[in-house]
Amino acid sequence: MDAAPGPQVSVERIYLRDASFESPKAPDVFAGEWQPKVQVDINASNRHLEGSRYEVNLTVTLEAKVRAASEDPQGDEVALIVEVQQAGIFRLEGMDDALRARVLATTCPATLFPYVREAADSLAVRGSFPPFLLAPMNFDALYAEAQRRFAEDAGLAEDAGLAEDAGFAEDGGGNGDAR
Repeated sequence: MDAAPGPQVSVERIYLRDASFESPKAPDVFAGEWQPKVQVDINASNRHLEGSRYEVNLTVTLEAKVRAASEDPQGDEVALIVEVQQAGIFRLEGMDDALRARVLATTCPATLFPYVREAADSLAVRGSFPPFLLAPMNFDALYAEAQRRFAEDAGLAEDAGLAEDAGFAEDGGGNGDAR
């Protein structure tokens, strides 16, 4: 008698859901020295489609600010904003709920990350800016940190009698936000 197969993850499709580029101060931004302050926000979400199929979205927003032409120390101006939503359809089989939540928050976004990284870099370069090579992300560490924060928050909520209100939503459970 054959044993049931173990957990399986397969990729059905990877696609660009949305991409946008803004350079609100162009062409003036090209005249100054390029020493930007860069903020990168990363968010992953997922939703159940049917059966063992899930859609996972990885959104990266990159914002670069430069010193304004004025001498105002608060005068940083937005040089560029790039936002990319990369998505994939994944089939997850042979998993309990805990493992499925972990795979949706770690393995799937890690699979999408190289695509979103390339798209964000390409948009910046096409806007005549230097390349922005996003550093690799450790989605396992982000998930572990989110779980730790959740456990702390749940403990505080339980102490206050609010335990039933604490929890991750199905469409975003355990997903990290890195800045």
